[in-house]
Amino acid sequence: MPATPSVPSTPPTPAEEQPAGVSADRRIAQRWTQRWDRQQEEFLPDREALFDALIDVVQESAGRTDPLVVDLGCGPGSIGARLLWRLPEATVVSVDADPVLIALGRGAYGDVRGLRFVAADLRRPEWVDGLGLVRPVDAVVSSTALHWLDPSVLTSVYTAAAGLLRPGGVLVNCDEFERDQGAAPTLARLDRALLTRHKARRLGTGHGEGWYDWWERVLAEPAFATAVAERERQGFDGEHHSDLSAGIEDHRTALRDAGFAEVGTLWRRGEVQLLCAVTASPETAAVPARRHTHNNAPVPRP
Repeated sequence: MPATPSVPSTPPTPAEEQPAGVSADRRIAQRWTQRWDRQQEEFLPDREALFDALIDVVQESAGRTDPLVVDLGCGPGSIGARLLWRLPEATVVSVDADPVLIALGRGAYGDVRGLRFVAADLRRPEWVDGLGLVRPVDAVVSSTALHWLDPSVLTSVYTAAAGLLRPGGVLVNCDEFERDQGAAPTLARLDRALLTRHKARRLGTGHGEGWYDWWERVLAEPAFATAVAERERQGFDGEHHSDLSAGIEDHRTALRDAGFAEVGTLWRRGEVQLLCAVTASPETAAVPARRHTHNNAPVPRP
């Protein structure tokens, strides 16, 4: 399995300057984030390739070497760490509601230049207030996180994200998205079958640590006792991991209702898709159509 990448870093921030909230011992946190990455590959066997594609989209669309990126439902910061490994001048604001995951991220990546964690619940409208943004955002990204939002909340989150983005900015969401089974039952079944067969080839018969196993063990880790206590105080009960909006049409509709000018899939394998939405921009609207040839041959003259 791919190891968690090394990323450009600075000396650890002095204790009095640490961001508010709980964190964890760095070595312990790094070990648990690596275990997180491995169990996440149970859902997305092409996870690293998907993250590469997601970062490619950010890099291609930003038009600058120091993009400002917001990561929604960031977990322990897997996307942010990889993005800064590729784009060390970027700034990534990583948002999650779970105190344990925020503690893991701050513990494992707390000395990474450009990476900042914000504890906020996307189900509450005020989640944008604590981001501390200094300019419009170039990209909003997410991976296997937003399916736990109710469709009505999903629209609100996408609308807020659109308000953060600059003209021509992108929202990129990587997840398993179900096709409308009523409209296309055979294609929906084949989507699931393709992903199931691919997972079987990649993972074999012996699966590693799963989602529920990981959570059971990490919550018993003594180093995270403070974060676990805060998690219990906030009433986390696993409901936020339900598949409330797993359908692709839920997301496409929510993105269009949020005002995005373009919505489409850039990469897919079965149910797994890299869904991208673009805010309106006079520059992109003025780009003339360019004919494409699959073999890169010169376009025939009329």
